[in-house]
Amino acid sequence: MRNYGKSVFDLDANIVAMLCYLLNFVCILGLVLSIITLVQDKTNKLARFHAWQSISLSVVFILLAILYLILSTLLISAGAYTLIMIISWLPMIVGLAAIALEIFLAVKAYQGEIYRLPIIGELADKNS
Repeated sequence: MRNYGKSVFDLDANIVAMLCYLLNFVCILGLVLSIITLVQDKTNKLARFHAWQSISLSVVFILLAILYLILSTLLISAGAYTLIMIISWLPMIVGLAAIALEIFLAVKAYQGEIYRLPIIGELADKNS
């Protein structure tokens, strides 16, 4: 197994990078670990990149959830119940896609690969 260096909590950098994604399934632990990684680990590019990308991805998912809540509230207020029934599937579809994406990124991080998502990955690369 390749040595990616050490990161926070004396863990291998690829383990920390993977956990930045996987711990997003446990409340906000992934966000907390990502912030700790950025604050404490100033040198490991792999861990810092995945921490930034994980934070950015979390922000995107939070913004999508807020947008959905606003849209559904407006539709309820307008009495568009048929449209609400149609878009009620969106959170499940987006949620399943988010789970698949987080697992995919966790595997890539564990393999030591810096896999850049469009836009988010470029920002993460620039900031790491």
